[in-house]
Parts: sequence; structure tokens; C-alpha cells
Amino acid sequence: MKIQWRLRMAAAQREVWTGTELRRLLAEKAGLELSSASVSALFTKEPSQVKMTTLAALCTALECTPNDLIEVDTTPVERPIAPLRPIADLPQAASARGRSMPPL
Repeated sequence: MKIQWRLRMAAAQREVWTGTELRRLLAEKAGLELSSASVSALFTKEPSQVKMTTLAALCTALECTPNDLIEVDTTPVERPIAPLRPIADLPQAASARGRSMPPL
């Protein structure tokens, strides 16, 4: 699975070109006050996590949906099939002398 953060593209499609413009829109339309550094990080980096309130505010400010901001590729990852182990490689259940279970 691959996830892409598309905030910069969504903002550009709505002619929002700078973090300053986005910060102003967030405050005016969504009532969310973020620091310049936080908006810059959202604008330039792919976040590892985003608060739902921040996502909702971004959608409100840019008049978009979460699908415009986050692209998720759900194509299953193909894994190579592991070869079966020969029976000789399996661990032995007990040694030749055998061990008894501890008393109860």
C-alpha cells in the first residue's frame, strides 16, 4: 500500500500558492490557527499522521474532500511464495532418550 500527500497539488488547483495564503484561509474559513512552521511542514513534507480536525480544516479552507488531499494505492503487495521446508529440516519433538514432563 502506498499513500501520497497531495496538499500542495490540491492547493495549487485552487490557486493557493504559499503557506501564508493557506494559513490565512485556515484561520478565516475553518477557524484553525496554526503556526507558520506547522503550515510550512504540511505544505512541503509528507506527514506521518494528520489530526482529523486538521484534515477537516484543510478540506473546509480549500473546499475539497479528503480524497483530494490523500491518495491511497491499495494494490496488494505480491510476496514471493516461500519454498516448503523438507521434512528433514523440521525440529525433532524429543531427543532419542526422551524427556518427561515436569511433575504437576
